Amino acid sequence: MPTLIRMPAVAAGATEVVLAEWPVAEKESFASGEGYAVIETDKAVVDLEAESDGVLVRTLVAPGAKVQVGDPIALVAAPGETVDDVEAALAALGFSPAPSGAVPVLVPAPTPADARRVFASPLARRLARDAGLTTDDLVGTGPGGRVVRRDVELAIAARHATPGDAPAAPAAPVVVPTPPTPAAAAPAPTAGTTEVPHTRLRRAVASRLVQSTQEAPHFYVSGTARVDRLLALRAEVADATGTRVSVNDLVVRAVGRAHELVPELNVTWTEDAVVQHSRVDVGIAVATARGLVTPVVTDVTGRSLLDLSAATKDLATRAAGGGLRQHELEGGTVAVSNLGMFGVEEFSAIINPPHSSILAVGAARQEAVVVDGALEVATVMRFVLSVDHRPVDGVVAGRWMQAFLRLVEQPLGMLA
Repeated sequence: MPTLIRMPAVAAGATEVVLAEWPVAEKESFASGEGYAVIETDKAVVDLEAESDGVLVRTLVAPGAKVQVGDPIALVAAPGETVDDVEAALAALGFSPAPSGAVPVLVPAPTPADARRVFASPLARRLARDAGLTTDDLVGTGPGGRVVRRDVELAIAARHATPGDAPAAPAAPVVVPTPPTPAAAAPAPTAGTTEVPHTRLRRAVASRLVQSTQEAPHFYVSGTARVDRLLALRAEVADATGTRVSVNDLVVRAVGRAHELVPELNVTWTEDAVVQHSRVDVGIAVATARGLVTPVVTDVTGRSLLDLSAATKDLATRAAGGGLRQHELEGGTVAVSNLGMFGVEEFSAIINPPHSSILAVGAARQEAVVVDGALEVATVMRFVLSVDHRPVDGVVAGRWMQAFLRLVEQPLGMLA
């Protein structure tokens, strides 16, 4: 019998997404692991991958439509299965196509006595067991409501999420059309002004940063470092390898090493515990035409410098084109925001939840410095670390800044 595919919860806290594209046409087959739909969340474009082989019998959502998590999006059949009456199959599954312009209604279909049984893939059962979960604790979003890997992974992530990041409850089985609430009349724009509607990304960034300033008590530590050796190392790497690494790549590497030296900063805050992370993953703030995104570079100290540089370039390029995947925007404990290329000498940044800190990087400038009582000209950079005071104390941030500045001034230490 064919099954309904429902919109999965692809990101914690996401209740609505846009179905951007159907790469597979109706009546076409798809293989396990193949992307059969493309959706757009507030942060990224995500491929929905098939858990098993099948045939896309009918799409229930048009490209570009907004879809609530849990709502049916397609009818699929097993390979070789014939569905002679699609409408009857949909009705048997409880899906009633809506008249033009109305909201589809999903009504509960008659079910056998064992309908309460939870079906799950073997991989999902093993992952749930290892995490101390039971399948009864999970909401299945696979074919026929089957619990699949992504359902377990999201449930595990939700354990460590802050209240603002908690996943939404699954959609109710009955969707009933309701008349729209009249919107308050917006003031007419005055002469000489232009209104730019908010994008989904802009709304998401605004919501996340408001949450950060309201919930995370920020404090700040700053420092100034001579970067002449850092710039010399950059030039030597370019000469030796033919590859130009950026100053920001070196800063990201120094952040990773400082987190290893002061692991008390490699943490995130939850309501139940401070979560200590063993691997150092660093977010990099990237300005795009759609807005600000912060993809995460994983294992920054486990990579070579050239590999780190290639990874950051790849993320920045795909961020500009809207090609990031959801998992590339999640995780990490710290981010780096660099405005030095605009001549900004010093600034403070807002922490990107659930990170516990963010480093603001200023421009490299030649200035007069005092060395052993004598004036010298040196290239210096200023850094400001914004810290969440809930999991991190001031002395820890001070030790971290001390270690970071030493690495920037003596950069061979960050390559060890």
